[in-house]
Amino acid sequence: MIISSIDIGTNTILLLIAEVDPVTKKIKSLLNEYRVPRIGKGLLPNQPISKDKIQSLYHVLGEFKKIILANNSEHNILTATNAFRIASNANKIINEVKNKFGFDIQVVTGKEEAKLSFLGVVGDYLDENKTMVIDIGGGSTEIILGQDGRINFNESYQVGVVSGTEKYLKHQPPFAEDMEKFKNFINNTLNKIGKNLFLPKRTIAIAGTPTTLACMKIGLDHYDEFAIEGSTLTKDELSDFIKQLSKLSLIEIKSTYKSIVEGRADVLLAGTIILHSILEYFNIDEVLVSTKGIRYGAIVHYIQLHS
Repeated sequence: MIISSIDIGTNTILLLIAEVDPVTKKIKSLLNEYRVPRIGKGLLPNQPISKDKIQSLYHVLGEFKKIILANNSEHNILTATNAFRIASNANKIINEVKNKFGFDIQVVTGKEEAKLSFLGVVGDYLDENKTMVIDIGGGSTEIILGQDGRINFNESYQVGVVSGTEKYLKHQPPFAEDMEKFKNFINNTLNKIGKNLFLPKRTIAIAGTPTTLACMKIGLDHYDEFAIEGSTLTKDELSDFIKQLSKLSLIEIKSTYKSIVEGRADVLLAGTIILHSILEYFNIDEVLVSTKGIRYGAIVHYIQLHS
């Protein structure tokens, strides 16, 4: 069976075309595409997604529908996260998408989003080791703890790369005091968790921040998911990236890292600070990088429901 899965995030929209083995239920990735329309730019709770961002969303969905049809997908899953959770016009957009494209959008809660992120990643790490998954999105960050495929804790926090940049890191390069305020906000948010939930044996980071940093670390000039899947980022390396990025203007970041930071150049520092702060808070030295996440987890969840 061929299944398509679209993850509609605050910053990016991701498409996965996958083949599901009818016997083993294993998922084989056939195609991954991503676009960066940033539909949640400037979005605050109970405010509408702007008309131009809605048109950007429709443009991407139109592109993705052509790809889906060309790949003979038998089932389409669309998952929307924080931007749709907080937007006042989410239901109107959902209805319009159904009429225009025939797609049904499912808006997931923060906890459901965290669960899908975990399901999408841990299929490669099914053992008794305690695992933490960190999913840094545009408007929220999910932290999930579990082992052997079971979730022991999952929570969504209102701190993301787009919202963090817009509220705290408005200048390029940023002011030192603004960076400090952002770090304090993250730490105050993390204090709601408590440090002694349990210490993970393995920590995995997903989404655009860690995958972009992994590409930068090994000097890639283009995004290559196979080259970075399972690679690592240390706390010290993240600290070095923060020092580098905080000294550069937006133009300098783009000229230095080129297509690797396309669509993320202005929010990459915020994401790096969030990831570094989480590792520092939990005293974790290193994270594995995964290119998987919600779009994979949505397929896993669909298979579980229909097996």
